[in-house]
Amino acid sequence: MHKAPHRQIRAAHTDTTITVYQAYAPHLGVPAARDNRFPPAWKRERMTWIKPSFLWMMYRCGWATKADQETVLAVEITREGFDRALREACLSHYVPGLHADRAAWQESLRAAPARVQWDPERDLHLNQLPYRSLQLGLSGPASRAYADEWTVSIRDVTPLAREVHHLVRSGEDAAARALLPVETPYPAAPPAHLDG
Repeated sequence: MHKAPHRQIRAAHTDTTITVYQAYAPHLGVPAARDNRFPPAWKRERMTWIKPSFLWMMYRCGWATKADQETVLAVEITREGFDRALREACLSHYVPGLHADRAAWQESLRAAPARVQWDPERDLHLNQLPYRSLQLGLSGPASRAYADEWTVSIRDVTPLAREVHHLVRSGEDAAARALLPVETPYPAAPPAHLDG
């Protein structure tokens, strides 16, 4: 079996878009999916984290059961915006050798409109896998661009999350796996400065 690279962006994507996941309280998530745009109550000045991995999102939101994460959204955004955020991102943690020193990293982090975190990918039972999945944090101009320029569509995938979770709890792993979004390696590799 092919061994996945330790750090790789895997996602549902087309030639022009990539799908990322977020989970919100219903008062934000429901109108976002209904109106196909983030509502005014969505704070554009705050950092927002987007995740290309459906199962990592399920781990984070507890299959849409955690407080204020009961509505799971699949947000299709432009690859142009996503790629720009990656180019302008800084790693969320200090890596000796990759950064000149801790102060230089902190300065880069302060100035960057996006930050990258690599977290263990998850399997169907939300156990850690031996390779990492991307989380991309967007703040300031990147957060506003994500909400108001890059977003192509917003779908409520909470029913899918619940159905997959029900099948997993029932021991029907094959049926659950068949419902998962198809995530393949993203064509654009993460820039070298994000390989930490």
